[in-house]
Amino acid sequence: MTVSALSASSQNYLKAVWSLGEWSDEPVTASTVAARTGVKLSTASDAVRKLTDQGLLEHTPYGAVTLTETGRAHAVAMVRRHRLIEAFLVEVLGYRWDQVHDEAETLEHAVSDFMIDRIDEHLGHPDRDPHGDPIPGADGTVSRPDAVLLTGLEAGRRVRVERISDEDSQLLQFFADHGVGYGTVLETRPAAPYSDTIEVVTEEGEAPLSLGRSATDAVWVTPVS
Repeated sequence: MTVSALSASSQNYLKAVWSLGEWSDEPVTASTVAARTGVKLSTASDAVRKLTDQGLLEHTPYGAVTLTETGRAHAVAMVRRHRLIEAFLVEVLGYRWDQVHDEAETLEHAVSDFMIDRIDEHLGHPDRDPHGDPIPGADGTVSRPDAVLLTGLEAGRRVRVERISDEDSQLLQFFADHGVGYGTVLETRPAAPYSDTIEVVTEEGEAPLSLGRSATDAVWVTPVS
């Protein structure tokens, strides 16, 4: 059975379970799945139970929700669809990176595997989406960079932005307005004492940018020597 045989709702739940664990070591629960998919806890719990019965999830009462091997394959296929569509919308149709998430959420359920393969070929087999998230290969492999959160980095570090969460479109607009995106090299500077902020500057020499926790928690970076 291919992922196209699943309902859009099932596709969403499987993708949510995988995505919740992609950049976090926290256990995935029915509550976090509900929050990610925007439904009531009771609705998410029912869905988790049904997908467990179908052999796509594993879940014990009050325990973590995990994907079975088959469930993971379907989840990764949906993630691949979503991120290739985002890349296509930006690179071919001229969308801004803050505009593509909701469009991809809709289109990912309608496209065929054949179309996704053609998009992949047309784009030259990209390995990252516009926000820096890894695009899974057709064989289901995912290569995630060994990145860390910008939050907590000390001053005087040079880092490359590897990923910016796409959950907040206004935050993406803010970063774009200040020249910060996937691949941007930043240098951390001392911030005002007790401000709970991080100050960064880009290699292009733009004015220092003061970032609060809500911004730095959305940015993953790797060191630049």
